[in-house]
Amino acid sequence: MKATTIKDFYREINAELPEAIGKYIGHFNIFNIADMLANLKTDNVMPYNRRMYYKISLINGRNRAEYADKVVNIDKYALLFGSPKVPYKYEPLDDKQKGKFCVFTDEFLIKSKSGVVLDDLPIFNSNGYPVFQLSKKEYKELAVLFKKMQTEIDSSYAYKYDLIRNYILEIIHFGQKLQPNTALYSAQTASKRITSLFLELLERQFPIESTQQQLKLKSAKDFANRLAIHVNHLNTTLKESTGNTTTYFISKRITQEAKFLLKQTNWTVSEIAYSLGFDEVAHFSNFFKKQTSFSPNKFRN
Repeated sequence: MKATTIKDFYREINAELPEAIGKYIGHFNIFNIADMLANLKTDNVMPYNRRMYYKISLINGRNRAEYADKVVNIDKYALLFGSPKVPYKYEPLDDKQKGKFCVFTDEFLIKSKSGVVLDDLPIFNSNGYPVFQLSKKEYKELAVLFKKMQTEIDSSYAYKYDLIRNYILEIIHFGQKLQPNTALYSAQTASKRITSLFLELLERQFPIESTQQQLKLKSAKDFANRLAIHVNHLNTTLKESTGNTTTYFISKRITQEAKFLLKQTNWTVSEIAYSLGFDEVAHFSNFFKKQTSFSPNKFRN
């Protein structure tokens, strides 16, 4: 499956790519949801894809959001975060759609300009929860920030993009505060550092975007060797820090990717097995059935 670029996004919404916007500082733009839906060439369903840009949506209306293998029904107000790490889409369930969304590239919020590394933020973690149902009060608070971004992008102020970055970060922190505190803060200990590095190494291997791509780190020993620690130390550290084993995290992430590839690509089971690091299709089938209770073919169909 082809990943969607910023140019693809503008084609999806039947709009011209404004070359002048963020030409030298990455791309940023903001949209009114009702106007965007009215201009769509096809129906109102966003294609289920990996997008090579970041997106924050403030939704007012009934929708169904799909992130990886999660489905979330939105009753009225919601804040959604999209990143290149996780495939997603959301589908309006009625014609009464309001709100705004913004799209931006990682270059726009580069650390030298924003002071943050996007992929280090909990809100964009692949294991995080990117959809937040909001109260009316919370929706109104966020609507003010989106309105400020719209005002700035339409202005001629020389430093408007600096202001916009601040508003984006304020929205990100708003969302992060809606998450459990345990998801936001990590103690500066050796154990936490090892856990963080392990999870980062695991996630770097995804997404699988080609049948020629193959996982290199597949076992606890592989990760321990890369981290230059003993495998027993890695296993003990993860168990103490998270309550789960190294194998649990590896199996969970491979299963998540396998589900995506089976449902969203036309690759053969053999090709998927190879990409996920299995030497034999039978080994992959046994693994997948153990994790999900379904054979790969039955899950696909």
